[in-house]
Amino acid sequence: MIRIGIDVGGTNTDAVVMSDRSVLHSVKTATTEDVMSGVLAALQGVLEGSSIDRSEVDVVMIGTTHFTNAVVQRRDLAPTAAVRLGLPATASLVPMVDWPVDLRESIGNHAYLAHGGHEFDGREISALDPEELRRIAADIAAKGIRTVAVSSVFSPVNTEMEKRARDILQESLPDAHFTLSSEIGRIGLLERENAAIMNACLRDLSRKTVRAFREALAGAGLDAPFFLTQNDGTLMSAETAEAFPVLTFASGPTNSMRGAAFLSGIKDAIVIDVGGTTTDIGALVSGFPREASVAVEVGGVRTNFRMPDVFSIGLGGGSRVTIDPVRVGPQSVGYRLTQEAHVFGGEVLTATDVAVAAGRANIGDPERVRTVDAVLVQEALAVMVAMVERAVERMRLTPEPVPVIVVGGGSILVPDRVGDLNVIRPEHFAVANAVGAAIAQISGEVDRVFSLAEMPRDEAVARAKAEAIERAIQAGADQDSTQVVDVDDVPLAYLPGNATRIRVKAVGDLSVA
Repeated sequence: MIRIGIDVGGTNTDAVVMSDRSVLHSVKTATTEDVMSGVLAALQGVLEGSSIDRSEVDVVMIGTTHFTNAVVQRRDLAPTAAVRLGLPATASLVPMVDWPVDLRESIGNHAYLAHGGHEFDGREISALDPEELRRIAADIAAKGIRTVAVSSVFSPVNTEMEKRARDILQESLPDAHFTLSSEIGRIGLLERENAAIMNACLRDLSRKTVRAFREALAGAGLDAPFFLTQNDGTLMSAETAEAFPVLTFASGPTNSMRGAAFLSGIKDAIVIDVGGTTTDIGALVSGFPREASVAVEVGGVRTNFRMPDVFSIGLGGGSRVTIDPVRVGPQSVGYRLTQEAHVFGGEVLTATDVAVAAGRANIGDPERVRTVDAVLVQEALAVMVAMVERAVERMRLTPEPVPVIVVGGGSILVPDRVGDLNVIRPEHFAVANAVGAAIAQISGEVDRVFSLAEMPRDEAVARAKAEAIERAIQAGADQDSTQVVDVDDVPLAYLPGNATRIRVKAVGDLSVA
């Protein structure tokens, strides 16, 4: 199978062509302001460099930071209505109560409470009121809102009420986009609701972005299907990405970690991914990123859908170096590195200039940094090493030595040892993120509360496993290669009925018929 993997970062857009498990060619191009022209340039470069016929390409995988950046920068977000089913419960904390004020206002702060919802065991809190929902729909229509997020108490246990509410609302809002919280988040109302609202406000942008990706592929002469990478290291179809853009959050670091595992052959390690703007540090467990065990903030909002446990610091190849005192980052020249750094004829002293002046790399014109003060170079190097060492120690869970894999175009900033740990730089390390996108698999996940008073634990786990495998296959995984890779069973002592929460994840290779 011939695959193209692309990863769009804040500084660089990387692309690789792979034949089965071999990297045929790779390119690294500057990310452009409009993003899409950079993707097209990377595609053209990797196709010409590999000399393969465009008709031979079976599939294209793309990782992007487009949607994360939109939330962080408060741009391109659609006005969104948040409808919660739960009255008379939950009235004390309205939707978006914990959001930053500027982000809440950027999508209109339209929140509605309605009757409905379930207890953990599926019993109704209150019955759905169709007339109440029709009144809410009329108000939403009067405000001209076209994106709606529907959440319900304990909807992952019983999804029917959210679906019925959507159908009723849709009668009066036939052109609206709907996001159901049970399709994205996990147990935990506010964080799951937040994820649904955030997804809804990105729906217009996701449609435009996916259309632009299609146009970029067509402009490169490719007729192959394409997928976007999710934040658990697996793939989703372009149609799914349009419906669930939040699932791409943190897909960049995830791609790098998956690529690091593939290129090094090491399944359990700490991964340092040094880009042009930031350095992301994460942990590999059985070849996949370790998931965060607590709610993760995105743009100042707590969410509880799956996210990798990643710690980011403001250190990258484009990080600005300042003096008195010597500091590196977090400000960065970003994708303008090749115009503004000293080694490329610019006027800004960057971390890349320091690495070249120290003899760690031969990039651009080394003569341009010969006059940089040697003491400044050593002090800046010491600052960078200290930043990386602190981040790695934060990510370690054991005092025992663990492998450290360094990837990314800015990895020249990391020495051969980090504290007491040896550093591994695999072949093609600079484009590990694109490799991670190219090798991504299809996943299916289940997160449910079971009552062990009604069935034995083994039966509950078996049901969850079967459902996760079926979801992976429905998403496009090859049936023969699909397997369960993670099972998490947590007793819920505060709930009656001997309740336990079971999370299961299954993955399989992409099936390309």
